[in-house]
Amino acid sequence: MISEPDRRKAIELIDEAHASGARLSKACKELGITERTYYRWVDLQKEHGSCEDRRPYAEHPEPANKLSPEERQQVLDTVNDPKYASMPPCEIVPALADEGVYIASESTFYRILREEKMQNHRGRAEEPQHRPISSHEATAPNQVWMWDITYLNGPIRGSFYYLYMIIDLFSRDVVGWEVWDTESSEHASELIRRACLKQRRLTTAPLVLHSDNGSPMKGATMLETLYKLGITPSNSRPRVSNDNAYAESIFKTLKYRPNYQPKGFASLEEARSWCASFVSWYRYEHHHSGINFLCPADLHEGRGQEKLEKRHDLYELAKERHPERWNGRATRNWTLPEVVYLNPVNESEKIRPKTELAEQADDAA
Repeated sequence: MISEPDRRKAIELIDEAHASGARLSKACKELGITERTYYRWVDLQKEHGSCEDRRPYAEHPEPANKLSPEERQQVLDTVNDPKYASMPPCEIVPALADEGVYIASESTFYRILREEKMQNHRGRAEEPQHRPISSHEATAPNQVWMWDITYLNGPIRGSFYYLYMIIDLFSRDVVGWEVWDTESSEHASELIRRACLKQRRLTTAPLVLHSDNGSPMKGATMLETLYKLGITPSNSRPRVSNDNAYAESIFKTLKYRPNYQPKGFASLEEARSWCASFVSWYRYEHHHSGINFLCPADLHEGRGQEKLEKRHDLYELAKERHPERWNGRATRNWTLPEVVYLNPVNESEKIRPKTELAEQADDAA
């Protein structure tokens, strides 16, 4: 519990930050409280001259709709009755209703079972497992790859071509792609081998390949290929679509291109030709917002830092010519994060020391 002097100090610090231009919500968040808490403390200080919170000492009457001890015991006796012992509450309550008996709602049954630690997995089926999120980080290209498959409409309704695409986490560059008329782990294995040869990957260098849980991603042929190449497979959590968000994002970019064929490609060759033009545009012309508007190929092939430094120098020169247009602010930050995360476990993992270029920008300001 926060003491009354600490609350007064927190109000002073938040007011000072807010008066200096900081948003009130952000200032409150820095001190670990909400805006609602801040306003409550301020009101207490205005009304009573003290920020002391009297709520913990207030008496809270029991809810009028609370079950009596006898009714609670009746619930426990019912769920332990041999007649209902193998039934969940969602079946017990309707069964009781058929007999003209109502004790409590299904949610109340479940709540009492949880409180009594009687709500456990039953039956011969395995208990559902909650897998932890697959979190990876990359500090350079060719450390973490992500891949997925998307549908491309064929010449008639119900026929599809399948675009297999691999992208790099750090640079967002396309390191491998192909279009086939079937979806299989054999095609995926072939694509992985081609991508490794193209990127001149060494089998001893660590590489993670992340994907969702589709059958081509987890097929025996695919897994055997990954093990032979020294690649560590990684999969999204079941039924969690945003664990492979970067791969999904590039597919949205692809399907929202002005010349995309939503009504279908006439042939496999036409689909491959269109995807080849898209990949060329994406790699060499598309200024990607996730990498500070560099082209993915520039960052992947080592030209990105030079371009960012030129942008920084250009902005500094423009500021020297017209400093009044910046009002004392630093020029635009043209740096990249030193570490890129796929599914960070928490927000603190996103923070990394700034690069030398960013520190120079701060010094110049």
